[in-house]
Amino acid sequence: MGILDIVGNTALLELFAEQKPSRAGLFAKAEFLNPSGSVKDRAAKAMILEGIEQGKLTNGKTIIDATSGNTGIAYAMIGAALGYAVKIYLPANASMERKSIMRHYGAELVETSPLEGSDGAFLAVQEEVRAYPEKYFYPNQYNNDTNWRAHFNGTGVEIWEQTGGRISHFITSMGTSGTFMGTSRRLKGYNPRIRAIAIQPDSPFHGIEGTKHMESTLKPGFYDPAWPDDFVTVNTEDAYAMARRLAREEGVYTGVSSAANVLAALRLAETLPRDALVVTILCDSGTRYMSDRFWDEAAKPSGGNDD
Repeated sequence: MGILDIVGNTALLELFAEQKPSRAGLFAKAEFLNPSGSVKDRAAKAMILEGIEQGKLTNGKTIIDATSGNTGIAYAMIGAALGYAVKIYLPANASMERKSIMRHYGAELVETSPLEGSDGAFLAVQEEVRAYPEKYFYPNQYNNDTNWRAHFNGTGVEIWEQTGGRISHFITSMGTSGTFMGTSRRLKGYNPRIRAIAIQPDSPFHGIEGTKHMESTLKPGFYDPAWPDDFVTVNTEDAYAMARRLAREEGVYTGVSSAANVLAALRLAETLPRDALVVTILCDSGTRYMSDRFWDEAAKPSGGNDD
């Protein structure tokens, strides 16, 4: 067995179970249990293996793409395992932990303007590929249908089986939107009555890393704004507070996008009957954001403001 063989089949955790008598069940897919530590292992594995199968990724070529961090780590891990060089474009303000992990795997990093976010990294990597197409294998995670299909074939199937087909609502945030689009399409294929709800930051200027405010950013090619049954927004500070709450109340140390997912999912569960079942995604671990200052708030009395 190799490292790629343990991508997927992650656990489904029940959260805040003590509150369940008064609301719907709340469960979260523990994607931080993937080998490089995030949900992005699924799509990265699928895109790279497809590139090899189609003869687009050959010996001597470098895997290159733009990322806000987690997909870059997944590429770097897979490149190291399979013997390919990896070059990653990402905003300079990505957490130092994520940049360090990529470098430890042997990836080369090109840091782009933090003011331009992941859009700036995306545009910059396209210039590089256009200039030297023979050097690179460019999965283009924002416009590669294999991204969402990895979740259609994996994540959605797993959630359906792990809930015994009882899931009633699927809710998660979007970066490339691959997790949302692929998982919800599979789940609705099983049961069209399942509600698919997309989460976005409440402002273009936010601190929920790995997520997109779709109205103000370059939209991924496979994202369909008409597909979600509903949209909800989450405030950055509220997501920070939920990250702290998950760590100290549930023992689940997650990143901010995971916390945003849980916050929105919990709010949704509180509006639903007890026989409903809400599932969301824990995208990655909080260990990738340990230098972020918001964790310091955990040492201060909450005064009940973290709910």
